[in-house]
Amino acid sequence: MMTLHSPPSAMHMPQRLPASLTPLDAALSALLDGLEPVAPCDIPLAGAVGAVAADMPPLQARPAFDVAAIDGWAFRARDLVGASPYSPLPIAAPSWVEGGDPMPQDCDCVIDADSVEQIGSMFQVLAEAIPGHGVRRAGGEALIVSGRRVGALELLVARMAGRDRLAVRRPRLGLVNIPAAEAVTARLIAESAAAAGAEVIGTEAGGRDAPSVATALKAESCDLLVTIGGTGVGRSDATIAALASRGTLLAHGIALQPGRTIGTGRIAAGPVIALPGAPDQALAGWWTLVQPLLDRLSGRTPRQTTRLPLARKIASIVGMTDIVLLKNADQAWMPLATGELSLDAIARADAWLAVPGGSEGFAAGTPVEAFMLCERP
Repeated sequence: MMTLHSPPSAMHMPQRLPASLTPLDAALSALLDGLEPVAPCDIPLAGAVGAVAADMPPLQARPAFDVAAIDGWAFRARDLVGASPYSPLPIAAPSWVEGGDPMPQDCDCVIDADSVEQIGSMFQVLAEAIPGHGVRRAGGEALIVSGRRVGALELLVARMAGRDRLAVRRPRLGLVNIPAAEAVTARLIAESAAAAGAEVIGTEAGGRDAPSVATALKAESCDLLVTIGGTGVGRSDATIAALASRGTLLAHGIALQPGRTIGTGRIAAGPVIALPGAPDQALAGWWTLVQPLLDRLSGRTPRQTTRLPLARKIASIVGMTDIVLLKNADQAWMPLATGELSLDAIARADAWLAVPGGSEGFAAGTPVEAFMLCERP
C-alpha cells in the first residue's frame, strides 16, 4: 500500500540560493521604495550625540549682550586711532574688564594689559584696535543644520543658546541574533548602528530552526529589522525560510562579495535585512544595505567621500559588486583586499569602495570616491 506524503512547507525546506543573484542596486532600490524619514523626537543633549538633527527653528544664541572675551582694558576703538609704541596716546582712566564681564557702555574693544602703560595716575595706550577686538558680541540666531549628525559642536551651539534638548531623528533598529558559536558579529552591527544614531533593540532567537527564528522576527516595534546569521545553505540555516513565512521575501542571494547569502524582505511595511554571521560578510551588508536605509530613515544628508587616485589597479568580476578596502598611502588609495576582507585588512584600512557590478575594475591612477571608515565629527 502506497503512503502519500504532503510536500514539505517552506518552513521546513532547506534554503537554496537562486540560479541568478540579485544585483546590489536592485536590492537596495526595492528596500528604499516608499521608505520615509522617521518622525523627529526631542531628547536630552547628553543622549543626542551621533543622532541626526531634525528641522528646528533658529536658536537664540548667547550672550544676550556684548561681553569681554579677554582680560584687559575696555575702550572705544575710534579713540585709539594713531596709538603706537612710538606715539603713545594719553587717555583718561580706562575701565578694566575680565573675560565674561559685560562691556562698559560706549566701549567696543578690549586690549590686553601690555598695550597700556600706567604712570602714576596717568595712562597711555601703545596700540590701536578695531571694533570688536577682544569682545564676544551679543548672539543673534544660531542654526543646527537638519540632516547633520550631532557632535560636540552642535552641542556647544545648543548649550550656548540655553537649550537642554534637541530635535533629532532616531530610527529604531531591531537586531535579532540567530544562536551560533560566536556573537561578535551581532555586537559589531549593534555598535555600528548605535554609533550611527539608531536606537538598537536587541534580541536572540530561541533556536536556529525556522519556527524559532520566525517567532523572533517582530517588526512592529522597530523601523528596520536586521537578523544576524542563518542565511546560508547549511543544514541548520533557516533565517530566509523564517522571513518568507512571516512576510515577503524580496531577495535571497545578492551579487555582493563578500555577502552573497544576504537576504532582504518586508514584514508588514517594514524592511528586513538578513545578514550572514561571518563578520566580513555582515560588514559588507552593513555598508551597502543597512547604512543607506538608516540614512534614509534618519533624514541624513549624503555621506561625504574622499577622492584619490588608485596606487594599484583593482580587478573585479563583472556581475558582482566587490567591496574593496583601501589605505591612504601618500595621497593615493592603496587596495588592501578585494571581495574577501581579512581581519588584518579591516584593521589597516582607512576607507572602503564598492566596485559596481557592471565594471571590470579600475586601472592604476584612476581617481575613485571612497567612504571613510572613521567619520570626522
